[in-house]
Amino acid sequence: MKNIAKLSLLFLCLLVTSVSFGQINPAHWNYKVKELSGTEVELQFQLKLDNGWHIYSQKSDPNGPIPSEYTFEKNPNYSLVGGVVEPKPHEEMDDIFKCVVRSFSDKVTFRQKIKRNTNKAFEVKGSMYYQLCNDGSCIAPDDVPFTFKVPASSKPLDNKEELSKLSDDNEFSPELYDVNNSTLTDSQAYNSVVDEKEQSQLSESVEAENEKPEKGKSLLGLFFGALLAGIITMFTPCVFPMIPMTVNFFMHSSDNKRKNRRQAWAFGLSIVFIFAVIGALLSLVFGPDSLNFIGTHGIPNLIFFVIFFVFSLSFFGLFEIKMPEKWVNASDAQADKGGLMAPFFIALTTVLVSFSCTGPIISAALVEFATSTTNRWIGLVSMLGFGIGFAMPFTLLAFFPSMLKNMKSGGWLNSVKIVFAFLELAFGLKFLSMADLFWGWRLLDREVYLALWIVIFSLMGIYLMGKIKFKGDDEVHHIGVIRLFLIIASFSFVIYMIPGMFGAPLKAISGFIPPMNTQDFNIERLVTESSHSSTTVEFPANVKFKEQLHKYSVPGYHEFYDLDEAKAYAKQQNKPIFIDFTGINCGNCRLMEQAVWTDDAVKKMLNEEFVLCALYCDANSITLDDADCVTDSDGRVLNKLGKKNLYFQRSRYNMNAQPYYVIIDAADPENKPLTRDNYSYSPDVDKFMAFLNEGLENFGKK
Repeated sequence: MKNIAKLSLLFLCLLVTSVSFGQINPAHWNYKVKELSGTEVELQFQLKLDNGWHIYSQKSDPNGPIPSEYTFEKNPNYSLVGGVVEPKPHEEMDDIFKCVVRSFSDKVTFRQKIKRNTNKAFEVKGSMYYQLCNDGSCIAPDDVPFTFKVPASSKPLDNKEELSKLSDDNEFSPELYDVNNSTLTDSQAYNSVVDEKEQSQLSESVEAENEKPEKGKSLLGLFFGALLAGIITMFTPCVFPMIPMTVNFFMHSSDNKRKNRRQAWAFGLSIVFIFAVIGALLSLVFGPDSLNFIGTHGIPNLIFFVIFFVFSLSFFGLFEIKMPEKWVNASDAQADKGGLMAPFFIALTTVLVSFSCTGPIISAALVEFATSTTNRWIGLVSMLGFGIGFAMPFTLLAFFPSMLKNMKSGGWLNSVKIVFAFLELAFGLKFLSMADLFWGWRLLDREVYLALWIVIFSLMGIYLMGKIKFKGDDEVHHIGVIRLFLIIASFSFVIYMIPGMFGAPLKAISGFIPPMNTQDFNIERLVTESSHSSTTVEFPANVKFKEQLHKYSVPGYHEFYDLDEAKAYAKQQNKPIFIDFTGINCGNCRLMEQAVWTDDAVKKMLNEEFVLCALYCDANSITLDDADCVTDSDGRVLNKLGKKNLYFQRSRYNMNAQPYYVIIDAADPENKPLTRDNYSYSPDVDKFMAFLNEGLENFGKK
């Protein structure tokens, strides 16, 4: 009972604390000083982030989130050696920013070397400027002061031999770089190599603890997906003709049915074993970081496009891809020797000969799953499932050879190959699109990509009708039921895609096509903006900060960017104010806008019943006039728009994360919320509508 009482008291304290101090502070900093020699000292910024939060790298894409910055106060007692060095960040192609985003999570250490100009103790002061985000919100950047207390030197001031020894005795990691110069120096690598190893071990343990259920589920789906792919491979032109040849071995090799069945089992298990070995090797080579690199970086995606394109040309009949004949002949020779090893070499021969058809399917399965998970078992599980699916038809037919009598090959196999060629060409464009987004070429904008898919699947439908012929095709005298349904599916898919050329969302294939903001012409956006402008003629034409910030607004909405200006207008219109604490580089804000603000009911209510005021908490490129500046509680003059807005959010509503929505009455000088709770990130339209209705109802009661 005593322990329960203590726990209850602790819970109440935490509850009171959370109510009193609503600001989010997921970053926990620790500052350490490490003496490298009599002349050099290393300052360590040790950061521990709460679960799910991440901080952005100093080396950030101009179109991406705000990079971290470190500012040091001038002091004659020391001089900086290079810039702040960070470990290799996590890189990922971000669908919101449309660029590669570099970030750190969990634990990370940043290092700065300084050179002593005195052997006495001194302090190094400065400030950090960084942005933090998680899956639900972002915290706008603000200046965070730091102080390092450097003790008096315990070593001779000019101990060059010791400094040289420190540099020579340490192995430097090529994965660490100077974010200011993009080049790696020996001393910078020395400063970071230990931390890189620690972070790698730590991230693996955290990943193992936090993601077991999700990964287990994804691996199960991966297994069955690969199993289905293996079964489908049976109907490819390289594999299907081999079925009678391989099964014939088991029908005539012995009169002993029991022995034949044992060999059939050995044959099937050998196929599974061969693919499992391939998968194990892939798992060893490609760890979690490598798989993330595969899924997001431009180079591997460009390589995958080339692979798919080459296989499609091969399937169209331009050339034939074969394994080296020496490998196939050697395996075939071993199979002729008979014995228990014969089924294994027959299986090996089957795998090698069928490579030209199984290769692209294996590649598609591995690449697709590699881009959606970071599990290190992906290669083993996918190849194990594929091997079982591939071996299943052969093994069953070996047990029941009479089933072979009803199986005949013919021109239909060539049709299957050509259909695969069209699909390889279409899905290969996905990887070219990823590379295009990574490097910002803008060659495959959304409408260009859709145009290519429309043409490819139209040609596939025309081919299935028999209007286009390739080498090896038979004459199409009549259209069978299966071919008919494939034709219907092809042209239906084409018709479905056509509205996407004009801005339709095409949610069913949104994961395969470029994002909407790469589309130059969007008729829905034009109509929405035109319709809205015609119904809101009273909205002021000249809005403060509109020139700098309107481009970040959601299409179809008019917003103020200054609260005082919004209040004056709201009083005239007798409407409540909807304050949107947001950010230029807030990815979660964009997600909320895409998921909720585009809803027709939400758009109608916000436009007609509220005055919108978007307060950008990271707009620190906008300098305020003296009349607009404010002084914070520490006496600092805030002359940047972003810092002013963030201070208002933090001081008035005890919150520093975005997105964050507050509804107020313009006539209330204290800016009290009209709702019981303010609204943070939650992409639920019904919940958001309930929030708006509550604010509107309470405004009407005043």
